[in-house]
Amino acid sequence: MAVIKHSRQRDAIKTFLMGRKDHPTAEVVYNYVKEEYPNISLGTVYRNLSFLVDHGEAVKIPSEDGSIHFDATVSDHLHFQCRCCGAVSDIKLEEKNFNKVLKLNKIIAKEFPGRIDAGTVCFYGLCEKCLNK
Repeated sequence: MAVIKHSRQRDAIKTFLMGRKDHPTAEVVYNYVKEEYPNISLGTVYRNLSFLVDHGEAVKIPSEDGSIHFDATVSDHLHFQCRCCGAVSDIKLEEKNFNKVLKLNKIIAKEFPGRIDAGTVCFYGLCEKCLNK
């Protein structure tokens, strides 16, 4: 097994992600982290975000506009994306309702001929702010 080299830049990226609830894009992460590490490249941010995703420390949330958002919350949960402003947020459900979603995952996995390891559910519409404009 290969040794994983420690990276202060990766730590800064992970810490930034963990402190956010708005699911930033790599560009947002880059703009923040370059304040502490001015020589960091956008490519380095992308590689480190991919590393975090590959090692189960973050998740990717693809958006309708083609951008990718990142979330440090890796436990099962749902997302919402506003079709007006593009904001991505978590959907909070009561436990009994969330269990229904988990049951749906099991039904799909049972009826799918292959193996499903993970999935994501994202709902689309207008956020409260855009709805009230």
